[in-house]
Amino acid sequence: MSMPPSPARRVWRWCRRILAATLTLLALAGIVRLTVPATGGQDGEPPGARRQLAFLRSALDAGAGEQAQTLFPEGYFFLHALYGLAWTELGRREPPARRETALREARWALRRLDSPAGQAPFSPGLTPPHGVFYRGWTNWLRGGVLTLQTRRDPAETRRFAEDSAALAAAFDASTSPFLEAYPGQAWPVDSTVAMASLRLHDTLLPPRFGGTADRWLQGVRPRLDPRTGLLPHRADPGSGTPAEVARGSSQSMIQRFLPEIDRGFAAEQYTRFRDLYVVRPLGLGPATREYPQDMDGPGDVDSGPLPLGVSLSATVVTLGAAQVHGDAPLAEALAAYGELAGLPIDTPWTKRYAFGLLPIGDAFLAWSKTARPWVTAGPPPAPGITPWWRAPLLSALALLAVAPWIPAALRRRRR
Repeated sequence: MSMPPSPARRVWRWCRRILAATLTLLALAGIVRLTVPATGGQDGEPPGARRQLAFLRSALDAGAGEQAQTLFPEGYFFLHALYGLAWTELGRREPPARRETALREARWALRRLDSPAGQAPFSPGLTPPHGVFYRGWTNWLRGGVLTLQTRRDPAETRRFAEDSAALAAAFDASTSPFLEAYPGQAWPVDSTVAMASLRLHDTLLPPRFGGTADRWLQGVRPRLDPRTGLLPHRADPGSGTPAEVARGSSQSMIQRFLPEIDRGFAAEQYTRFRDLYVVRPLGLGPATREYPQDMDGPGDVDSGPLPLGVSLSATVVTLGAAQVHGDAPLAEALAAYGELAGLPIDTPWTKRYAFGLLPIGDAFLAWSKTARPWVTAGPPPAPGITPWWRAPLLSALALLAVAPWIPAALRRRRR
């Protein structure tokens, strides 16, 4: 006759069961996150996007913009700009009568960019004033605010036209297609954003800047990075000569805006970017390298740490680039992998990733998941990834779900 188990053994048995059940539930949740669509497609609203923006607004009201400014030079600016742009993206999905919230929040973000705090990092002595980074992003958001209006505000329309003209004049007067963002420093990604805003102008108001955009493209083509055939990460501010190899942190952003300028050139660039930078480390989910596959280099404030050569910031922005290019398979894969690896926390009111420790990351993700073309859409590229990318992860999660119960099953079988 066997003795009944001691109280300590009963407690230990229940602890094992609870731990096993917890691991199984987490694995099953991971399987669900990998398989449920996470982007909403071209026309739908990404699941949880509004709750994510609710978290961001509360974080901004609590000083997240000022905290982000301590992490990198454009922290305050980017956090507000991306918040406003994500609301613009959602508003553009709504019928005109239901855009009040999106328009109010986008205008609020734009006012923060126009404030002394928003302009503080940028030099007023540049051409155009405060530099192409500041002028390009604010002009893009300002144009986005206009797209939400059925009857455009005259003052906002006039400001958008004036700022667009100032940008075009700076490009027309420059010997380089890449204007300065800071004194003596030029990054091609900033000029790409600014040029996209001029294309947006010509879709909303009487066209004026087609010649400027054509000359810009003519100036860009002979100044590509010779190693990759892509726009360089950094350029000489006087000549526009490439000064640094193309890098994922800026290239993913370039690919997000280049289709708004010229679809044909953008398609060529996107294919090269995807071939050279989008990888599957350890055979798992897709991610974006900071340097091309045959090259390694140091990380910085833009790229963040580079585990296995991958930039998390570039990976998030690549999601938006894939959506604008119509590359639905890659966009969905990146979004689904983010739902698994990003440690999202859902409540009925908010959604945040990585426990909400870095709101700037949530802002980039919200903007990327809601991305769609504003100026013109084109045919999608050939798929670069198949649904089978999930197979290794699903297999690992399925094994994790059943593994805690295997010892008990073996013990019962022996008995």
